[in-house]
Amino acid sequence: MDEPMTTTAIYPGSFDPVTNGHVDIIERGRQLFDRIIVVILYNPAKESLFSLEERVSMLEETLQKFDNVSVDTFHGLTVDYCQKHNAQAILRGMRAVSDFEYEFQLALMNRRLNRDIQTVFLMTSLRWLYVSSSIIKEAVYFGANINGMVPPIVQQRLRERFNTKDPGTGG
Repeated sequence: MDEPMTTTAIYPGSFDPVTNGHVDIIERGRQLFDRIIVVILYNPAKESLFSLEERVSMLEETLQKFDNVSVDTFHGLTVDYCQKHNAQAILRGMRAVSDFEYEFQLALMNRRLNRDIQTVFLMTSLRWLYVSSSIIKEAVYFGANINGMVPPIVQQRLRERFNTKDPGTGG
């Protein structure tokens, strides 16, 4: 009797920092795939607020409740990482129409590079539609309350990084 095939998806991104929108995509992706590898990709076009090690740490703490999700880093093409780890799919989240053109181009390029790897898009849940890592960073920088928009460890690290108090608690 043949063993059932394990389906693996790669969820790539910079995760600088991870938001509850990212976590929502991961939770929902777990319903579609046996295993998800969250991969922090090095992007030379982006200047990161958090180091690679800090992002890995925040993701691992946030995702420890999921036994079929792991965190890794990679410098190179996502399709190469997929092939190296026997992944069948790239999981991507889309918030709005503005994300579509970039994501569509990326998916087509990945498909051109490796036809065996599929890109699966999940629409962001309505409650996270406006949340992005860059908006979160800007809000914290100016002292806004981001309770419930990011995992607790991320909120703590953002406050430490920007030396701000928690507007929700006054401390």
